[in-house]
Amino acid sequence: MEITFQSEGVEHPQIDEEKIANWIESVAKTYNKETGEISYLFCNDEKILEVNQEYLNHDFYTDIITFDYSQENTISGDIIISLQTVESNSQMYKTDFLEELHRVIIHGILHLSGLKDESEEEEKAMRNAENSALKRLFLGESI
Repeated sequence: MEITFQSEGVEHPQIDEEKIANWIESVAKTYNKETGEISYLFCNDEKILEVNQEYLNHDFYTDIITFDYSQENTISGDIIISLQTVESNSQMYKTDFLEELHRVIIHGILHLSGLKDESEEEEKAMRNAENSALKRLFLGESI
């Protein structure tokens, strides 16, 4: 198991990587998943647009792209996060930048754990799962 955090084209966010890795493992376990190789890349809007166009044939900006390499009960993947879009979203939703970043970080893990957000019902379940995970992080539960 290895969870890594890298940055390209942006200043690396001020996060406690060890605490975040432990949190990710804890959240995955609530879905009966183990963590395998999970790589985070923090980038700018241009990089995430480039990845979106090249690999997904999407021509728009987004906060996160998750590439899922999971097998059976072991979640693995590459998770790309645009810090510029996270910042824009934190301003739009009037949330703290780090809270929004943590929400996006765990959003990718929830996708790898099997949660979807394509329908209105799935999106509501995803938001509830994100909120529950954030509560665990901020209250230090099971970490």
